[in-house]
Amino acid sequence: MIRGIEGILLFSEDAKKLAYFYKEKVGLKITFEAVMGETDDMYEFKMKNGSPLYVIHHSKVKGKNKQPERMMFNLEVDDIEKEVKRLDKAGVKKTQNVYHVEGYGYIATFSDIDGNYFQLVQVREKK
Repeated sequence: MIRGIEGILLFSEDAKKLAYFYKEKVGLKITFEAVMGETDDMYEFKMKNGSPLYVIHHSKVKGKNKQPERMMFNLEVDDIEKEVKRLDKAGVKKTQNVYHVEGYGYIATFSDIDGNYFQLVQVREKK
């Protein structure tokens, strides 16, 4: 029986640089750092809710993501307008402004320095 998603793995040619993007620009906290084998850096970002994000070096990953729409992950936020303004101020590339999905919430899409897409999501309607 599958119990859930244990983690999201995001591979990069330069895991350290990508991990520090998520730390410095997006505001995630690195909760664990390790070296796998001789040279593969790994960074863990545990979340308050949900599965952790791992940024890991991979020798077969080169350059920017050529199909960022294929897979993306969502980061749940309390106040999407506030967080979008913060990422805009930090210079994070926005690929889709905030939009509403009926019965779900609000979403904004961004691109990291490797060209991967991630979304900020506010799933509870503001009152």
